[in-house]
Amino acid sequence: MSDIQSKMASLGQAAITNAKIYKHLMPLLIIVYIISFIDRTNIGIARASMSIDLGLSATAYGLGAGLFFLTYSTMEIPSNLMMARVGARFWITRIMITWGLISAGMAFVTGPTSFYIMRLLLGAAEAGLYPGIILYLTYWFGREERARAVGMFLLGVCIANIVGAPLGGALLMLDGVAGLHGWQWMFIVEGIPAIILAFYVYAVLPDRPRDAKWLTPADVEYIENKLASEQPVGVDRNQKFSFKTAFTNKTFLLIIAIYFTHQISVYSLTYFLPSIIRGYGAMSTLTLGLLTAIPWIAAAIGGFFLPKYANTAKRSQVMLVSGFMSMAIGFVIGALGGPVLGLIGFCIGASMFFVVQSIIFTYPATLMSGNMLAGGLGLLACLGITGGFVGPYVFGLLEDKTGSPSAGLWFAVVMLIFATIGAAIVKQPPSMKEIQAAKDAEK
Repeated sequence: MSDIQSKMASLGQAAITNAKIYKHLMPLLIIVYIISFIDRTNIGIARASMSIDLGLSATAYGLGAGLFFLTYSTMEIPSNLMMARVGARFWITRIMITWGLISAGMAFVTGPTSFYIMRLLLGAAEAGLYPGIILYLTYWFGREERARAVGMFLLGVCIANIVGAPLGGALLMLDGVAGLHGWQWMFIVEGIPAIILAFYVYAVLPDRPRDAKWLTPADVEYIENKLASEQPVGVDRNQKFSFKTAFTNKTFLLIIAIYFTHQISVYSLTYFLPSIIRGYGAMSTLTLGLLTAIPWIAAAIGGFFLPKYANTAKRSQVMLVSGFMSMAIGFVIGALGGPVLGLIGFCIGASMFFVVQSIIFTYPATLMSGNMLAGGLGLLACLGITGGFVGPYVFGLLEDKTGSPSAGLWFAVVMLIFATIGAAIVKQPPSMKEIQAAKDAEK
């Protein structure tokens, strides 16, 4: 078989295999993430009524929103290492059951202290889900396809906000039914699906390609050969996790810093966008939910269509830089514009949220392997997602000091400018496959 015929056969096998993975795995993983994101962020739509009933100031609300990420980040690394040991099926099931129970339990908080405690517990329960699934995707997809797969998975965040905001607004209208507040009904109703779905995940999710009954031996062989050819140069595939190795890798540290600024922006907008929109004028909770969903529709469109173009190191960097720049410009427009222009600005910024995030999480697999990759993804999520604590807390402080829920947007803009500079510096190292292709081109 000639080189051209061999390449064509490989492309055909790639298309067949990837189509099966997208069909059998991605819908389930997306649904899991939709439910998890609704359960971690639904306090945004419930903020007004909860604050009145529980006596929460803007600072207290921002602190409670952010406390989730302290325990979430602390448990990321051990959770990811545990998943690598016991398998994705068991560990994701465990995560879903515990977070579903605690999310529903949020209905019974009675004041700031219990609010803080439950947010801390929810963070610990859900820890490891996102980096665990990102690690899981590295078992199935090669480098060229991985950004697209991560981008598709992150559609769960967009769908969660598109569906979750109107759903939360509708559930808030149950206020007084059976003696419960509307926000209590929201937590109960939105927590139950995670527990139910967990049992289905345990029944059908394969730990590795060889465990998938819907893949043929040829599919499995293609996946294993593809991943072997993309092994990071000079990195042992059985590499053990080491903090020293992680913290002496300058590229990895820069990726963490970039992700930190990204999370400040995403979660600040997630938790404070309803308040910003409420400032546009009087409206029902359902209308508020529908308007809040609009920027997340833009995020879904960007996350679905753009990451597939980040299939080389150079393209990834260009898209990373332009993505952060677009987010900064969008937030400036959102801060300065009124109801219509402001929403357009938030749509511009949000459209790049998960394009950027999908690219960020392709970098560790070009630097690490084995348990080091599992721990490295956990460490990236662990330190980066603390931006989810810093952002809402700073937004709350600035709102209390200025009286404007949009005051914190300028803080996010400054962080995004730093991220744009960092993205212009960070570079992916070439894989063995790319090095060989370069050598072949020189012949």
